[in-house]
Amino acid sequence: MALSTGVSSPSLLRRMNAAEVLRHAWSVDAVTASDLIALTGLTRSTVIGVCDDLIDHGWMVSLADARSTGEYRKGRPARRYALARSAGHVVGVDAGRHHLTAVVADLRGDVVARVARRIDPDGTAAARRRTVARLVDDVLAEAGLADPDVLAIALGVPAPTDAEGRSPVEVGADFWVLMNPDYTGLFAERGWAVVVENDANLAAVAEAAAASHADREAGAGATSFVTLLAGERFGAGFVLDGALVRGSRGAAGEMRLLDLVEGVGSADGLGALLRDWARAARQLGTVPAASPLRAIPLDELEAPAVLAAADAGDATALRLVERAAERFGRVCAMLSGMLDVDRIVVAGAVAPAIGLLLERTTPWLSRFTHRAAPEVVASTLGDAVVTTGAVERALAHVRGHALELTLPGAADATRAS
Repeated sequence: MALSTGVSSPSLLRRMNAAEVLRHAWSVDAVTASDLIALTGLTRSTVIGVCDDLIDHGWMVSLADARSTGEYRKGRPARRYALARSAGHVVGVDAGRHHLTAVVADLRGDVVARVARRIDPDGTAAARRRTVARLVDDVLAEAGLADPDVLAIALGVPAPTDAEGRSPVEVGADFWVLMNPDYTGLFAERGWAVVVENDANLAAVAEAAAASHADREAGAGATSFVTLLAGERFGAGFVLDGALVRGSRGAAGEMRLLDLVEGVGSADGLGALLRDWARAARQLGTVPAASPLRAIPLDELEAPAVLAAADAGDATALRLVERAAERFGRVCAMLSGMLDVDRIVVAGAVAPAIGLLLERTTPWLSRFTHRAAPEVVASTLGDAVVTTGAVERALAHVRGHALELTLPGAADATRAS
């Protein structure tokens, strides 16, 4: 990624006009010169001139006019333009403790490649850096891209992060630094803009973007909500009055305060709890022979199997789900009481299978709250929620700095001229 003086004219006004035109082009498949005139208030000659500059610099392409596509029959045919969606790419990474996922997306956010793998949760910081770097290399190779094609990368980590992407040092522990071993420095060396953010915050970014793009369904317009990653450990992303709340050190969603909540006692997530409770029941011999939980090898007995068995009516699994529902009701009541949110979204890999547990949570939440309880729903983004948020954050950076960037194709054209 190289810096440029921007669009051809050094005029601040021309740059402002270009930024405004590009902002409208970013969110639609195609836009006409007439559309841009109406949206920006600029003259036709200014709009066409700005679009020509943006085409020259690789950000936009000219499409067949409306008459040639059969959409326009009278008068002067409308010039049509579109964002050059493949002119640059971004990378989004979910750098979790146990699992890693990387995606490459075009400038409209459409994923063109995805690679996932497991990682040793107890490995060293150096080993984690090497593994994440190889993962990014692999996803770029899958997409048929190289380093110069990337404009920005965003990584989600299970640790608080400050505005520079650094995690604080814990007193008597190094978990946060291990989970975020200076990814900013690692990828800045490749010439990319780098955003490192807490994974639950990125999940909240993804949910906010999904809500803004969705039809106005019940609850879709909530402006204050919590997104909870609920797998191994709870992590929360807070959106209050439409704004992501990070805190002075990025630790607003850190959930270790659950150690102090009666009937909860730890930040262990629903996925970890159901797995550990089911394995403990097996080892104690309290799982009946007829239960499907007896047929699964102990080291393969995970939360999805417990949830599936509960859905099928297995008594042992239902007891575990009810136990988790009471505990989760307390978690949701605590968050609701502190933050006065409209909605709590359960996100991550456990979300697609959690419907029955959430049904069982509702009466507990009503019992524990002293006002109208928030809606508790499962995310529809599944295990892609963090990478979706990472792509959104990377694209937000690109949109905010577009006129400072030189796109790969534009740089090649400049060297050839």
